[in-house]
Amino acid sequence: MKFSKKIIAAFAAGMALIGTAACSNGSHSSSSSSTDNSEKIAKVTKQTNIVFWHGMTGVQQETLKGLTKEFEKENPKIKVKLENQGAYNDLQAKINSTLQSPNNLPTITQAYPDWLYTAAKNKMLVDLTPYINNKAVGWGGSKASNIKPALLDGAKIAGTQYGIPFNKSIETLTYNADIFKKYGIKKAPTTMAELKQDAEIIYKKSNHKVVGAGFDSLSNYYTLGMKNEGVDFSSKIDFTSPTSKKVINYYADGIKAGYFRVAGSEHYLSGPFANQKVAMFIGTSAGEGFVKQGVGDKFTYDVAPRPGKYTMSQGTDIYMFNHATAEQKAAAFTYIKFLVSKASQLKWANATGYIPVNQAAADATEYKDNKQIKLPAKLEDAMKNLYSVPVVKDAGAAYGQLNPIMQNILAAAQKKQDVDNAINSGKAKFAAAWKQ
Repeated sequence: MKFSKKIIAAFAAGMALIGTAACSNGSHSSSSSSTDNSEKIAKVTKQTNIVFWHGMTGVQQETLKGLTKEFEKENPKIKVKLENQGAYNDLQAKINSTLQSPNNLPTITQAYPDWLYTAAKNKMLVDLTPYINNKAVGWGGSKASNIKPALLDGAKIAGTQYGIPFNKSIETLTYNADIFKKYGIKKAPTTMAELKQDAEIIYKKSNHKVVGAGFDSLSNYYTLGMKNEGVDFSSKIDFTSPTSKKVINYYADGIKAGYFRVAGSEHYLSGPFANQKVAMFIGTSAGEGFVKQGVGDKFTYDVAPRPGKYTMSQGTDIYMFNHATAEQKAAAFTYIKFLVSKASQLKWANATGYIPVNQAAADATEYKDNKQIKLPAKLEDAMKNLYSVPVVKDAGAAYGQLNPIMQNILAAAQKKQDVDNAINSGKAKFAAAWKQ
């Protein structure tokens, strides 16, 4: 799913929520069993209704509806009520406000783990480990689930498996193959040094008519830039350190010289890319459908792994709230298991552009041979080293703050102003975000 300013702001704002302790839902049994590893998982023996909050639209929502109808046909005792809450920022806001009245929460919801950090601390979420380990409802262990381990780990909050990954994407490089051929660039860049070199070549040889490259998400740019320098995202980052300045100035120098650009008011670089104003960009893999539509038959595009060692794992997971009855929990996990199965993930990935979270689906010829999008053939190489923002207190706020901080810095670079002043100003804002 693409990121907008509203989503990033909501992502940051969610970490400031002060949650309340869970209480039982008036419409649910108050004798819901605990979810420790010794729990006896319930069986669904009677008609059981569950509610799923989501933020899917367009083809994503239609595909989810289709999968849900298929599930209900296979599981006639379970009825799933899909409730669309709008865009991600709307979904997060709804979760945040409803956490203060837990009896109104759904059975399960899409969410980023950071959104539910406070809910997890207040024991409002279900630890899904016993469900995963259960052979009847789950898989009999996480390895048997066939879910990519890095994605499963990314759905943990404070080390506990509260979530199951569902709609996932990664950052990839999308490039204009015709421009590459025209200016003698034989392959997609694999390192940041090569990205800079190729961007300069394109900008100069096009007589400054085509910008070489850019990054959609400035928060991701900084986070992965530091990770590729060996620095994890945390409150210990010194924003004015030599390493931090190296990462920032890599982009700022390119902005000054003209061979890099930012999305700016267009929000995403897929538009300028389709109009051949930029030769390549780093953005979400889930956006390839927009690229394909925008490019049409104007030129040949291709995708490649994001330059550098690491790429960002994005997209939401599915979480379960603790107020549900034992039967609802079992029904909900049965539904989750269906959504991340090989068959469902093949349909989901091929229809929406999200990557399969199920390894068997990712390895299937039905996915690899998909001619509608170019990512499947490159997915294995693109996912060798995944990274996600750690789920710790105020990490979401700090991550979200990186976007406006970097915007200010790169705006200064574009105006040929002193970037160090903007970096110093950014340091204070970054530090403050860790103390929400």
